Amino acid sequence: MVYHPQEHQLDPLHEPVAVIGSGLAGLITAYTLLQDGFANVEILTRDKSVGGVWSEERVYPGLCINSVHGEYRFSPLPMRVPESHTKTGGRLSGDNIRQYLEEFKERFLKGKIRFETEVLNIRRGDGGRGWSVLVHDKNSASAEKVRVLYYPRIVLCTGGNSNPYFPESLAPEAAKAARFSGPVFHSMDFASRIDDLLSCTAPTGPDAPREVVVVGSGKSAQDAAAFLANEGRPVTVIFRIADAFLASPNPLPDAIRKSRLLSVMAGDKELRSRLERFLHTTWIGGLIVRGFWQTLARYSHHVLGLPRDSPLRCTRSIFWNTRTNDEGVPREGSFYSLVNAGKITIVSPAQVEKYGDDGQSVVLDDGRTVPASAVILATGYKSTWRPIFDDETIEYLGLGRRPPGYEPRKKYHWDYTSLANPPAIPRDAPWVAPVYRALVPAKSMLNRDFAINGATLSTHHAYISELSAHWIAAYFRRDELRLPRSVDEALDLADRDAAWVRRRYPYTQNWTSESNATGICFWSWPQLADNLLEDMGLPARRSGGNWLTWPFKPMDIDHLAHLKEEREAKRRSSTT
Repeated sequence: MVYHPQEHQLDPLHEPVAVIGSGLAGLITAYTLLQDGFANVEILTRDKSVGGVWSEERVYPGLCINSVHGEYRFSPLPMRVPESHTKTGGRLSGDNIRQYLEEFKERFLKGKIRFETEVLNIRRGDGGRGWSVLVHDKNSASAEKVRVLYYPRIVLCTGGNSNPYFPESLAPEAAKAARFSGPVFHSMDFASRIDDLLSCTAPTGPDAPREVVVVGSGKSAQDAAAFLANEGRPVTVIFRIADAFLASPNPLPDAIRKSRLLSVMAGDKELRSRLERFLHTTWIGGLIVRGFWQTLARYSHHVLGLPRDSPLRCTRSIFWNTRTNDEGVPREGSFYSLVNAGKITIVSPAQVEKYGDDGQSVVLDDGRTVPASAVILATGYKSTWRPIFDDETIEYLGLGRRPPGYEPRKKYHWDYTSLANPPAIPRDAPWVAPVYRALVPAKSMLNRDFAINGATLSTHHAYISELSAHWIAAYFRRDELRLPRSVDEALDLADRDAAWVRRRYPYTQNWTSESNATGICFWSWPQLADNLLEDMGLPARRSGGNWLTWPFKPMDIDHLAHLKEEREAKRRSSTT
């Protein structure tokens, strides 16, 4: 169905737009809106530099990402090949990304960013139109640094990795109450605490090591542990179960790494090709799919040389979970090589319960104690939305997560053979917020003045963020766009997406926040890309190929380079 909007009283191109957040999604959203003709676009960020998780204040030596060169970039700006490209198998460092995003800002967004401007609250403007944004402007020369800004339209690009989560018994306050003698901080602050950490954990003698305990098994836990081990610090990493990972002896060819192959093998709520229907709805296809993912996991363990009794082999399922890292090729000084060399100690399965009474240890759930001179909590993040919206606005927009036990108005079933014998859905797992396409809250679908970018959990964040930015620009411009025709229809479609996520990734909603993963298309991001293109009335499946080769054709970000011109042509044709 196609939604034909009525004419608005004011031209949206002449009204201000606020983009909240200067990470990957925020930068490409602001750029796209400006290119699309919006004359007054402004980014608000509490940081001193652009990049979000890749900002200068958060990037530290040894930080690397799951992407290789050519993936984590936008179509308007090529990325220079890093000097370490060959050594790392194409893997990008945090500093590579920081430099790229800084260059993008300098090239396209100078003068469009309010740095050190923290958003304290967003609520509906007077008269029920637009948005009042309460900010703390640290750069303001006036005495009143807290003030209200007004924007007719807002794009929320705050992501999900800037509001750290602390288990109550391990929070810095709990450490202080237990008289723990060393520093305790979240992995988000690792970059700013490195010098202090290295100083306070320097050994006092050859027989007096100063242990660092890292709580968690995710990418940030691994990077922090590897950095410290390479600096000669004894490190113990404690977790219940390890994240899954992929690895290969040589860099994967684009026909595997950048194609639709993994998405085809992962399945989606809509099976749009004969191959996908065969793989996910036939008995033999289900065997092929399950065997494919199990083989990937076992092969990755072998490539990294993990001993058979290594706790790093006890991972979450690659198929059923989204906590999967791409380790790439084996590298000297990496987390896995350091564990194999005995320079990082793994304690698993275990959970840290509290700080020890001696002020120099942590206590595990089985009563064991582990020496600790410092503790790094890689314990995840809370929603970035809750601090900036009051309950009334959360309810108005419909951004609240629906509680455990919520039942959608319709029943949705996917009787795929590939989904046989799924893990049980945790009883305490809430439903995600009802956000259509993870871009617009279903309850405010027809208003066309509020959107979200960056809340989709996928393995190709840059591609989806750029494509989503074009979708949002079309939405704000009131272009002809395939949308639900009513709030009820939008809620039903959001319910369907949430029901699919619970079926496909049973554990994910239990550990992600709504701002981190309102939409989850981890391996199946190409299917989402096709949907967004078709929403805008543009050709999908841009990688091409015939009935045999299309799953192996690389999906390149440059396929999106001319979306603006395509949308303009579509707009002209719809008015003639």
